[in-house]
Amino acid sequence: MKISVSDKSVTVFLSGEIDHHNAGILREGADRCIIKERPRELILDFSEVTFMDSSGVGFVMGRYKTASAFGCKTAVTGLKDRDRRILLLSGMQNKIEFR
Repeated sequence: MKISVSDKSVTVFLSGEIDHHNAGILREGADRCIIKERPRELILDFSEVTFMDSSGVGFVMGRYKTASAFGCKTAVTGLKDRDRRILLLSGMQNKIEFR
């Protein structure tokens, strides 16, 4: 995971697999940055993600909740079709922006 911080946004570049084995590590790193930077926008970039299970949905939902506590909007980008469908089925389109 790589994190980029700009003036008003934080972009989290995710890679590899997002499953129950590594979701906690990703969560801690992303939350630490969100709390420290308090951005106006959080972007979760899935361009390099090769696999995502329900832990990935939980990761997105949790980061949305953390970010929204600071008035921050959340967007996801680079989703594969399968992962986009999974997030849409979870009802996230009402909470986050899909790019």
